[in-house]
Amino acid sequence: MERTRTEALGPASSQQVGIETRRSASIGRLEFGSARQSADARHTGLLIVNADDWGRDAYTTGKILDCALRGTISSVSAMVFMEDSERAAEIARERGMDAGLHLNLTTPFSAPSCPRGLKERQAKLSRYLRLNFFARAVYHPSLSRAFEYAVESQIEEYCRIYGREPERFDGHHHMHLCANVLFGGLLPAGTMVRRHFSREFGEKPLRNFFFRQFTNVVLARRYRLVDFLFSLPPLEPRARLQRIFSLATKFVVELETHPVDPVEYQFLAGGEIFRWAKASPIVPSFAAR
Repeated sequence: MERTRTEALGPASSQQVGIETRRSASIGRLEFGSARQSADARHTGLLIVNADDWGRDAYTTGKILDCALRGTISSVSAMVFMEDSERAAEIARERGMDAGLHLNLTTPFSAPSCPRGLKERQAKLSRYLRLNFFARAVYHPSLSRAFEYAVESQIEEYCRIYGREPERFDGHHHMHLCANVLFGGLLPAGTMVRRHFSREFGEKPLRNFFFRQFTNVVLARRYRLVDFLFSLPPLEPRARLQRIFSLATKFVVELETHPVDPVEYQFLAGGEIFRWAKASPIVPSFAAR
């Protein structure tokens, strides 16, 4: 029987965030940040492998598509107003690929058809967000309209080339979680939004710890979230991968990957990921079955 995305992931609540716990040695002493605690011991985990930057350029799209054809990714995060965005959207529609919107506030738009005004506003936002590490955590009132315009323009363009509204959002360099986007309410409530990276055992204290804890509460109240988010790299030590894939047997885990990277591409296209995912098979789409 198929399970809808809502049934598979379930609604998040404010009690599901802001919690730093330690699990037992049986799961590798991984320190979880902001993790949902399952009250049902029979809860079935899910492994979602998502490839970022779909449509950025033909080479990137090709590497991701190759992995998709081999069944090593579940879904993609699509960029708009980039040089290969429209072709990538056509491929995704034809193949029924699960594509969310990869908001881009930092990398210059490369599509010839991108409006000049949008390019100018995005350049201004990029300069601000890259100013220093804490810029994303500070709401900038005078840039609020520029943020609104940049986000709305990308949502409209996604609707145009994909023929539907985006049901899932994340961001290039994770800037979809910057203060102006999140606290400005620029993402539609009730949609799936990528959370902060889950904290791992041995990780150094976070410089933006309090910002992340606060935004986790906002995220859980307004949007739907997976239980854990990790990047595929680093692939060493292998004990790290073992802990992540073990989590996916009990929780909903999103694994963020960039197949354009040769190391990540080899891990995915070469099929090594299947050996690690034996106990938690890769789901065929973000709308988990």
